[in-house]
Amino acid sequence: MRYLAICLSALCSAILISFPLQAYEIEGQHRFGPDDANRVLRIISTADVDILEPLMTLYLKGQPDVAIDYTLVSSGELMTAIADEGAQFDLALSSAMDLQIKLANDGFSAVHESSATDLVPEWGNWRNHVFAFSQEEASIVVSPQAFAGLPMPRDRQELINILRRHPERFAGRVATYDLRQSGTGYLFATQDARTTETFWRLMEVMGSLDAQLFCCSGVMIEAVSRGDLAVAYNVLGSYARAREDLADSIAVIDPADITSMMLRTAILLKGANEDALARSFIDHLLRSAWGADTVPEYPFYKWHLDRSEAAAATKPIRLGPGLLVFLDAQKRKRFLRAWLAAIKQE
Repeated sequence: MRYLAICLSALCSAILISFPLQAYEIEGQHRFGPDDANRVLRIISTADVDILEPLMTLYLKGQPDVAIDYTLVSSGELMTAIADEGAQFDLALSSAMDLQIKLANDGFSAVHESSATDLVPEWGNWRNHVFAFSQEEASIVVSPQAFAGLPMPRDRQELINILRRHPERFAGRVATYDLRQSGTGYLFATQDARTTETFWRLMEVMGSLDAQLFCCSGVMIEAVSRGDLAVAYNVLGSYARAREDLADSIAVIDPADITSMMLRTAILLKGANEDALARSFIDHLLRSAWGADTVPEYPFYKWHLDRSEAAAATKPIRLGPGLLVFLDAQKRKRFLRAWLAAIKQE
């Protein structure tokens, strides 16, 4: 029996070594292309698969021996998978710009240069390691029905004024990201705190109205459309505008004082099994995003081509080491403490 126990113990150890436990949480797993493909590009991403599926399908067109394995995770779980667990992927696509910069800064990315990377503006390319392939606004999504008889707010101060004057209408019906869970929400909030004086006042007003906290944009957008929420702050406008089925039940406001623009980014991961495919897919994303030609499958608005007055209020969040400031453990702890005091008021 003792011999059997030893053998079983050794067998279990071998199994654990051969098949390491996966601790990061996966929200979805999708495969595009033929099941018997000779080459498989492995992508880990925070973007809802519906958003990028047309671009992936376009990329695979004419490549019968190539498939894409697409793993959907939150921004925090992406960081855990790559930095903590050494999960094997070829590309990382994320809306959390600061975490992408950290991955690159910590040595998890590889350099990529091509004619496509030359198309990217200087503020959207960090050392040929991190590349922006979208500009997505941090918007305010509201329920038109909830604002019936009231003026629609055009900026943060107008929203503050309306919420203060009508607490009975908005109590329990305002929302934003839970910054403790959402990398994108934390990025937007820290940028707001740096660029606009009204952010903390707005957080305090929302906190006095029993603000609801959510993990992600999609959930907030749905809640506004149902009438459960009246206001969702710092929601990805690209996601809201893509929901044409909800056009009659939501309104999307880009604050006229300043609208922060998140850059969804791609990095080529060091040691990629399909290095050539990963490089060509990055180029595919960048040409779709920054090229002069219109690519119908590209799902995001090309703000860099827009010269309107509304576009002038948009402010892209620049890629660079400045994004690492609020990732410092002590700074993050202090920021979250101040934010919780404002938004929870416990």
